[in-house]
Amino acid sequence: MGPGVHWRRLDAEAHLGYRKGKQSGVWFVRWRNHHEGGNYKQLPVGVANDINDKPAAGILTFAQAVRTAREAVARARTEAASQAAGPAPTVRSAVESYVKERDARERRRTGRDVRSDAGTKLRRYVLGQEKRGNQEAVGSAPLASVPLHALTEDDLITWREGLPEDLKVTTKQRFANDLKAALNAAWPRLSADRKKLNPTFLAIVKAGFKAERIDDDDDASVARDNQILTDEEVGGILQAACEVDQEQGFDGDLYRIVVCLAATGARYAQVRRMRVGDVQVSARRLMVPGSYKGRGGNGGSDPIPVGDDVIEVLLPAIAGRPSDAPLFERWIHEQEPGGIAWKKSERGPWKRGELARPWKAIREHAGMPEVIPYALRHSSIVRGLRKGLPIQQVAKLHNTSVKMIERHYAKYIATALEDLARAAVVSLVPRRNGNVGPMGKRA
Repeated sequence: MGPGVHWRRLDAEAHLGYRKGKQSGVWFVRWRNHHEGGNYKQLPVGVANDINDKPAAGILTFAQAVRTAREAVARARTEAASQAAGPAPTVRSAVESYVKERDARERRRTGRDVRSDAGTKLRRYVLGQEKRGNQEAVGSAPLASVPLHALTEDDLITWREGLPEDLKVTTKQRFANDLKAALNAAWPRLSADRKKLNPTFLAIVKAGFKAERIDDDDDASVARDNQILTDEEVGGILQAACEVDQEQGFDGDLYRIVVCLAATGARYAQVRRMRVGDVQVSARRLMVPGSYKGRGGNGGSDPIPVGDDVIEVLLPAIAGRPSDAPLFERWIHEQEPGGIAWKKSERGPWKRGELARPWKAIREHAGMPEVIPYALRHSSIVRGLRKGLPIQQVAKLHNTSVKMIERHYAKYIATALEDLARAAVVSLVPRRNGNVGPMGKRA
């Protein structure tokens, strides 16, 4: 190719350029910028591979230069359109809008001015927050200032890798899920003016939050192995809950909610949202609300069959109470004016995290120092698998997906299926006089 600049058209208003240098050629790109009077803008693309069409480090073939140039033009056009349309939305503005919506939903649900769980986590690990109680002030993450139109997969991965090392892997994944939900929610919110976002925005978010980048299968498997309880061990937990209930003056409130967790295998967040009307005595059934996990929440309730013993434990909580009242309540204590003593003031629904303190006493009474409340859920899932229930039914009863059951309880599925197959084994070899008979000879 001779001296001078040679152009190759990329689209109606963009061209890839090549200029021969003393040692090698260089690629650059130009495009018409309508937001600045229609003049052309130009950017370098890279050093050209003048030897062959094979990829090599530090130099670009024609095909590589075309791809790189198109990406550069797309980013520049998106940024120019976003700036011309007004202030560009950032990760911060997307998260703040999402937190506002989640906090409002939590206030409607509880009737109190409270923060949502997602809002608390996103403020601490993305937006930043001032000193609150025993918590030190936390600055905002660098990710918060990134414009949405310029967001890249590397930005999201860098944020994830920057989370505190002492957090559990599964905890980091939950934080990532909250941020992913906040960013995905920005897309429909800006649907009327999509030019403020990169057209590949949703793909970038999906790639940046791939669960495989934080592989917690091994950790989760070990945790579940240690938390699968036998029926006798579950009984020991319930007995300990009854003892702690009496010792700490819960008046049966603690015992009832732990019994429900064990009987349904539901999450604590689901159980504490149950209403009096969710106990269907004659049908021996509990209607457990769906979890808020996933996009848009999970409406409706799932019917969970329970025994007469569970219904009997719950009867004091429903007798004479309206059907829309919270099923599980506990006493709220307040300090007496001018004194240090605490007294019961009124009853209210269980809050997030309130089971943690009495649970420490429960596991001490039960002699299981490492057992966690979620063990009741793990054990319920495995119990259903061992009883031969279809995986789809186990997933439905526990408000989760077949994929999650297969991923985290695979070995229990295999054992249950083997037991079922073994029950179908019959004796096939003919016997004579208590011994195996000889095979007939060939003619």
